[in-house]
Amino acid sequence: MKRLTSRKRMEVLVDAPLLRRIKALAEEAGIIGYTVIPTLEGKGNQGEWRDERVSGGAGSKVIFLTIVSEERASAFLDLLEPILDPYGIIVSVATADVIRPEKF
Repeated sequence: MKRLTSRKRMEVLVDAPLLRRIKALAEEAGIIGYTVIPTLEGKGNQGEWRDERVSGGAGSKVIFLTIVSEERASAFLDLLEPILDPYGIIVSVATADVIRPEKF
């Protein structure tokens, strides 16, 4: 079995219109690989929300997912911090063991 290496798995739940800004901040932090996952609905401090793409609303949310080194994760968090509260962005960070660490 190949040796596992620890990296940081980051998930950023954000309103879809802000995705372009999140991707730009990720690039500024040196992050080149990511996946964007659509969401359907959820519930948080401000109540329930649903994807409104069918009706053309701006309430759609996406998850920006990336797995990166500790240094890039820290740089990305520093760049995200000023916009977390104003835009209600949710960020989670966990340790992920990966194979082929050079890809992350």
